[in-house]
Amino acid sequence: MFSSSGYDAHESVTFFSDAASGLRGVVAIHSTRLGPAFGGCRAWFYDNDEAALQDALRLSRGMSYKNAVAGLPLGGGKAVIIRKPGETVTPAQFEAFGRIVEQLGGRYITAEDVGVSMSDMIHVARSTAHVGGLPQAGQAAGGDPSPKTAYGVYCGILAAIQARLSTRSFSGLKIAVQGLGSVGRNLCERLHAAGAELVVADINAAACEAAQQRFGARVVPVGEILFQAVDVVAPCALGGILNAQTIPRIRAPIIAGGANNQLATAEDGQRLHDRHVLYAPDYVINAGGIICAAAEYLRTGSEDQVWARVARIEQTLAGVFLESVSTDTPPHLVADALALQRLSPAPRASSPAKGLAA
Repeated sequence: MFSSSGYDAHESVTFFSDAASGLRGVVAIHSTRLGPAFGGCRAWFYDNDEAALQDALRLSRGMSYKNAVAGLPLGGGKAVIIRKPGETVTPAQFEAFGRIVEQLGGRYITAEDVGVSMSDMIHVARSTAHVGGLPQAGQAAGGDPSPKTAYGVYCGILAAIQARLSTRSFSGLKIAVQGLGSVGRNLCERLHAAGAELVVADINAAACEAAQQRFGARVVPVGEILFQAVDVVAPCALGGILNAQTIPRIRAPIIAGGANNQLATAEDGQRLHDRHVLYAPDYVINAGGIICAAAEYLRTGSEDQVWARVARIEQTLAGVFLESVSTDTPPHLVADALALQRLSPAPRASSPAKGLAA
């Protein structure tokens, strides 16, 4: 593990299994510098155990940075449940996962992520109180975090088109959305209502057909969605899609979407910058979900206050883009500097990301 490319001074990594239910997976805690590590649980099919570990390591580090930039009193962690092809995660397995979370004594707080729903979190909550993303009660924050994630991405795209295209109007803009899960679908709804022309792709043919009927979207093959001649590409599926092979084929001037770990390597952020493609750092633009789940778990705001906090993602990204232009620094490095400043055990005299708002 210590020689893994995804390892970044993680505080702890827990490999777990439950013989009775067949549960297997990993909980990675990257940092508790700012508070308990908060990050979702992902249930996915992995080619091997090493791939599951890498995903947990990279995602947990991303959560540390995401929570820091969002100004949350939380550290970063992530859990992955290893699914077998053709199998679904059972309620018994989610309850067993809750027991694993409980054993960590509050150092890790979980919520839903890819492949996991709010109803699954109800089963987790039977075994632990260290869980967010549960059904909403009255006007308190809570519920499915994906609409908040989608709204944050929408706000982030606003910042991006203002910075690169000098407009705040979506009317007539062409936007390609990769992935039509909860976040991608909600994002399409907002973009369509604002007047954008949509191009979509998903492995689920029914989701594509629904987007075509509801939003007038043009459907393209999954392997071609990144390379469309559009104004914005919004990746809302899995990570690692921006790499040395795909970046030279990208035709859009902006990439801004909800997927985690969109850059396969840090060098790929420089590749985008060198090609004058404006990249919205994923952990900044997709923070809406954790802002919602954190308010629910910490009981620090109403539903209306959460929406207002998510809207500030536009301001944060505007600051990142401004700093990027003024220093000729790729946006992902500007965002990293801001996150590291807030994660530093001692305050720094100055920061290359000064003046940014969370």
